[in-house]
Amino acid sequence: MYKKTLFLLLIFSFVLQAQNVKPAFKKGELLKYRISYSNWFNAGSATLEIKESTNNGKSSFHIKGKGKTTGVTGWFFKVNDDYQTYFYKNNLLPYKFIRKIDEGGYTKDKEIHFHQNSNKATVKDHEKKTEEMFSTDQGVHDMLSTLYYLRNQDISKMKPGDEVKLTMFFDEKNYPFRLRYLGTETIKTKFGKVASAKFRPLVQAGRVFKAKESITVWVSNDKNKIPLRIKADLAVGSLRADLDLYKGLANSFPMIFD
Repeated sequence: MYKKTLFLLLIFSFVLQAQNVKPAFKKGELLKYRISYSNWFNAGSATLEIKESTNNGKSSFHIKGKGKTTGVTGWFFKVNDDYQTYFYKNNLLPYKFIRKIDEGGYTKDKEIHFHQNSNKATVKDHEKKTEEMFSTDQGVHDMLSTLYYLRNQDISKMKPGDEVKLTMFFDEKNYPFRLRYLGTETIKTKFGKVASAKFRPLVQAGRVFKAKESITVWVSNDKNKIPLRIKADLAVGSLRADLDLYKGLANSFPMIFD
């Protein structure tokens, strides 16, 4: 069940149409998530950290994502994932993506170089020692840059039932999917009560996910738009990710006090 990975759940947590490029985040931001299985034991953890870089003289962000299993889960199904993306500050479009994963023996070691001007991507498979060129959709994103690109967008005008579309490129394919806005909800977190916006990505039902609408996500309804909670009903049990730590936010993180 982990082949969709912990990070794919985080990516599903915020899929919105692009409208501006003023970042809702900054260098030094760190987010950590606690992953639990069927709401009763720890399954793993995931971290997302923002650094800075440059490419061809242009300033960019470098996002480092790590995921791993912990506790009992690690005894029988070990996960060690490394995701990295590089995208420009001026338009938040990626130019490089790294995916190096080991999920219970299922491994991938790939590097993607995006050529946004020509709608192409060069995929280097370090395990197979191959390099191929693929066509991409205009303004395409990778699995990790999507989260930051779409965290940045205005959701204030969305109404329950509204849907948006986006395309991601990974595993040599373009993946379009839709996201449905469900409204607002105040949820209890480790840090207190937080106003959130609630979404439901429409995913393909099958071996991993229980149904087409099996994932629900809650995003902080503020300028940061941090994924607070992600819940996915799997073919067997459920997987849940909760924000466990945050540092270096670009904006204040308001709580609700009774």
